[in-house]
Amino acid sequence: MARSLYIHIPFCSYICYYCDFNKFFIENQPVDAYIDALEQELTWRFAGETAPLETIYIGGGTPSAVTTAQLGRILQAVHVKTPGVSPGAEFTVEMNPDDADDDKLHTLFNHGVNRLSIGVQTFDDKLIQKIGRGHTASDAKNAVHRAKAFNFSNISIDLMLGLPEQTMSSWHDTLQTAAALDVSHISAYALKIEEKTRFYNWWRAGKLPTVTEDEAADMYEAMERVLADAGFHQYEISNFAKDGQASRHNQVYWHNESYVAAGAGAHGYLQGARYENIQPVPHYISAIENGELPERQRHQLSRREQMEEEMFLGLRMNEGMPLVRFEQKYGETVADAFPGALEELTAKGWLTVENGWVALTEEGRLLGNEVFVRFLENENKF
Repeated sequence: MARSLYIHIPFCSYICYYCDFNKFFIENQPVDAYIDALEQELTWRFAGETAPLETIYIGGGTPSAVTTAQLGRILQAVHVKTPGVSPGAEFTVEMNPDDADDDKLHTLFNHGVNRLSIGVQTFDDKLIQKIGRGHTASDAKNAVHRAKAFNFSNISIDLMLGLPEQTMSSWHDTLQTAAALDVSHISAYALKIEEKTRFYNWWRAGKLPTVTEDEAADMYEAMERVLADAGFHQYEISNFAKDGQASRHNQVYWHNESYVAAGAGAHGYLQGARYENIQPVPHYISAIENGELPERQRHQLSRREQMEEEMFLGLRMNEGMPLVRFEQKYGETVADAFPGALEELTAKGWLTVENGWVALTEEGRLLGNEVFVRFLENENKF
């Protein structure tokens, strides 16, 4: 059984213009009934299991948008509705800067949370408004300081590059500010304009100024330089950590290992099958109340699909992936499973194959999806 758990809390105090995750404006939502249902799903998912959890990640949505009492209920459920939390576990909760009040930080700390992921995105106040966030740069900095005052030593912040009207100067200032906060981890993702978002509607109408691919690439390379100078080690395409602070939970995903997922719209991976839960909150609650696992769909991956995922997930890591691990899992070499792929991609300068490991080059990281597609026969898997 998996020893990692993801919980999705789909409620938000405001809806960011770029976000296409499963989320709902929290006002008038049945949050307590949702937590009741979540507790039941966790009971079912872990029935008969005894091994305690090694990594827990509560994301959203915005987990910190619920009340302090509701947050406590969710955290308590992790302890009592599962086989428990290992003493050395990594326990992460996402929060918005404007939710980082003393009561919630106290509740998080007292329930064993030892890692916070704070959604900053940018320290440019004008850009913060333009992307629909509800905090200020000052709020973000204060959230980090308050978390440290509550003895949270493992703090990650999320940043975004390629935002509308974002300049290199603004991005450089954001990176410098982030580095000066002395957090342990930074995740930085390039903006992708997704359907069913306000940004997508503006883009379709020709009203959204966007950066060019070259500008975004320049921002990415600047990020690598600035964060390296600040003592961060890049361990994955979009993730940087101080020594020993890489996200253990996210590495479960990139190593293609199993994990349980619970909550509306959550995606899990168990025994070679990927499942997605029902997204609308009322339908999720109704399924649970009717005694049914709230799954919208489940797909048992073929051996071929598992090999493809092993490659494109493993290659996200800067260290790459050990070729022997692939052979031990699937009984054949990468070269045999994907004839010509390694030779083609190394000739283009996108991959290196050295000392039994295959990894992206610096250019390959910039062109990640163009590399990954070489290992995919069918891109339309959920």
